[in-house]
Amino acid sequence: MDKLNLQNPLFATYVIAATLMILKAVSMSWLTVARMMQVKGGFRSPEDTRKTLFNPSPSPQQLEPDERVERVRRIQLNDLESLPFFLVAGFLFILTQPSLLLARWLLYGYVVSRILHFAAYLTARTHDTRANLWTVGSLILLFMTCWTLVAALRA
Repeated sequence: MDKLNLQNPLFATYVIAATLMILKAVSMSWLTVARMMQVKGGFRSPEDTRKTLFNPSPSPQQLEPDERVERVRRIQLNDLESLPFFLVAGFLFILTQPSLLLARWLLYGYVVSRILHFAAYLTARTHDTRANLWTVGSLILLFMTCWTLVAALRA
């Protein structure tokens, strides 16, 4: 498959977009831990309230939900719900050999929409704001998927 190498600008575009989305999703775990350490709470497991170097003053209240931690967890869950679809849809889409300009607009547009969605969610913007940003990414996924389906049916 000579199309699947980084000398192919379509594949390189996909690799950049996919890598950015994977890095963003993985970063959410680190952000969750950082937030838990910052607020000294939002833990989920009873053993997390044991006295350790990182938790020198444990208390049962540390198991209570903390909105700042839960917000990051909800963002991560949203990523985990959408990222697999993007990785598959984007990969199949580039196999149809769309124009490089279209691929860049769609793949990077998806990345931008997800980063903006993250920022809106993290800063507690309204549901309308988040929904609009989510819709952009969702429409991009639908477009790439339908494009791929039509190309496969024509083949």
